[in-house]
Amino acid sequence: MSFPPFGRVITAMVTPFDEADHVNYAIAEKLADHLITHGSDALVVCGTTGESPTLSWEEEHQLFEVVKNTIGNRGKVLVGTGSNCTQEAIAATQKAATFKVDGSLQVVPYYNKPPQEGLYRHFEAIAKGCPELPMMLYNIPGRTGQTLLPETVAQLAQIDNIVAIKEASGSLDQAAQIRSLTPPEFAIYAGDDVLTLPLLATGGAGVVSVASHLVGEQLQTMIQSFIDGQITQAMDTNLKLLPLFKVLFCNTNPIPIKAALKLMGWPVGGLRLPLCELSDTQTQAVAKVLRELELL
Repeated sequence: MSFPPFGRVITAMVTPFDEADHVNYAIAEKLADHLITHGSDALVVCGTTGESPTLSWEEEHQLFEVVKNTIGNRGKVLVGTGSNCTQEAIAATQKAATFKVDGSLQVVPYYNKPPQEGLYRHFEAIAKGCPELPMMLYNIPGRTGQTLLPETVAQLAQIDNIVAIKEASGSLDQAAQIRSLTPPEFAIYAGDDVLTLPLLATGGAGVVSVASHLVGEQLQTMIQSFIDGQITQAMDTNLKLLPLFKVLFCNTNPIPIKAALKLMGWPVGGLRLPLCELSDTQTQAVAKVLRELELL
């Protein structure tokens, strides 16, 4: 099994805020360093978990620069530059490339629900508009209202710099169809921690993870166990981490992971509206799982 283009454990990094609701770049720097030191091969900056819809372009650009400068060559940085406006996505990706990042994450255009031909043309235009930057497609129909079908992914995989997909439809059948239609070097990443191990068995490359903020090294161990043929060990690790995978999605991402990080002493701040803090009951549920895993 060849090593995938962005590694095996990619953390979709939260965006820290200070008490005045400004981006806390100092904490972002410390968190990025911590994640790369503790199991992450790459970081996604300004994705869903990073609250990208509520960040300005200026904030995003500074985050790109801070995180890339922090981790240097120790890991890769992917940046969320997707949009439901093709020209905006092209411009954002071209700008991101000037920060020497390692790839872009391109979400399926949301709200306007383009047909499959429109989706193909959208991603093709972005890829051609910034050919020097590898691209990861991002299929998350629960948030976008549209699914990128396996046949469309197969067409897009023929474009040189479209090298991977974050498959967050929750469907192993979808992932299996993509695997059957694309070349082996095209990387399929689980978009849900809970499906990491099942997706590996379907030919997946790894995971774009939320839980890796907390258990990156354990995820690496699980994946390596599977690759080495130690299936029982991989299953045991997966079952141990399953309560964490579940509780981190007890509410809309990234609300629970920010609560978990704060419980563990990371001053990542609150959330920008329209997202809001976790309820006391759900916070207690998160804390319970963290204690059971000896993370608190």
